[in-house]
Amino acid sequence: MVKNYLKNTWDGLFTILIGMKITWKHLFVPAVTLQYPEERAKLPERTRNRLYVNINDCIGCMQCVTACPVNCIDIETIKGTPIDPPGETSNGKKKALWVTKFEIDTAKCCFCQLCVFPCPTECIVMTDVYEYSEWDRDNLIYAYSNLTVEDIKEKQLNFDKFQAEKEAKKIAMAKAKAEAAAKKKAEEETKSEEKSSDDEKKE
Repeated sequence: MVKNYLKNTWDGLFTILIGMKITWKHLFVPAVTLQYPEERAKLPERTRNRLYVNINDCIGCMQCVTACPVNCIDIETIKGTPIDPPGETSNGKKKALWVTKFEIDTAKCCFCQLCVFPCPTECIVMTDVYEYSEWDRDNLIYAYSNLTVEDIKEKQLNFDKFQAEKEAKKIAMAKAKAEAAAKKKAEEETKSEEKSSDDEKKE
């Protein structure tokens, strides 16, 4: 009876010592808990997070749209005109298109980064921003175009006007060409008739 009592007492003390050993071992180890959000973990070098677009460098080439495997990028463009050119990128490359819409649906994005590499102006990049949760899914659609609705209407009107003028010039040139060809043909016919008349008189 006494033997069992002593054994049970020792087993209880022994388990306490094992538990205290683990406790004392971790007591003197520096804490690894980050006081989030004041403290943040350092991200890996090649981490993939939210995309960012420098719209001023975008030329509307659609390379990122083509590369995206989940179709989360939506781009619309309007061709620039001589009286309303889109300007240049930061490295001096002339732009031919106004980017009227550049949207990325982050809810669809699979963070593959495939859209980053084909961009010729390097305007689309992966950032270190990983906190962008929203209550409404529509808020995960990020619009990067810096044109207002009025600006887009103006660009479209300018392009339509330019196209109309171009078409009018094309029609006018075709008309002038047809008139010149008809005039030349009429002159040739007149010369041919005069020559035939002279030949008849000689005979």
